[in-house]
Amino acid sequence: MSMSIYTKKGDSGKTSLMNGISISKSDDRIELLGTIDELNSAIGLAKVLADDAGKEKLSLVQRELMQIMAGIADPGKRDYRISEAQIQNLEQQIDYMEASFPRAKEFVLYGGCELSARLDMARAIARRAERRFQKVSQFYGVDPKALQYVNRLSDYLYVMARYADYLASSNREEGLRQDVIRSVMKNI
Repeated sequence: MSMSIYTKKGDSGKTSLMNGISISKSDDRIELLGTIDELNSAIGLAKVLADDAGKEKLSLVQRELMQIMAGIADPGKRDYRISEAQIQNLEQQIDYMEASFPRAKEFVLYGGCELSARLDMARAIARRAERRFQKVSQFYGVDPKALQYVNRLSDYLYVMARYADYLASSNREEGLRQDVIRSVMKNI
């Protein structure tokens, strides 16, 4: 006999954290968890368009977001804390991408390609998660490294989106160049 997905335990507007504490579904911690879940889903939506290396990097981010969610749901458990190395990894990837293309320093019109549009949506959700993190930290305390990670993640997603725009424009330009060459060669 399989278990049903519905338990009816949340029908009263309450839910439980991993440590067993029952709280309202409107609690700031649940709002934060829901926002990070939404962020993780948006990253999954972007991941389906990424190349293999991008898929691998975004999958790692998704796992780290799940680690952060576990830390919010069970703040006393140190196993869920984010490490300095995880933050540094994001910083190194940002630095690598920024060195790989001439990133525009002015305001950007989002949607240069579908992948960048999805990454920008995830970035905007990461910014909202960061704001919710601040609110939760005022009343309940949070892993400060997790908050720092989410801040760095929004930067990472921004640069990744700009890099996707750069690659898409380079590919479009190369495609146009090849079309011109084929057209010229056909007429020779």
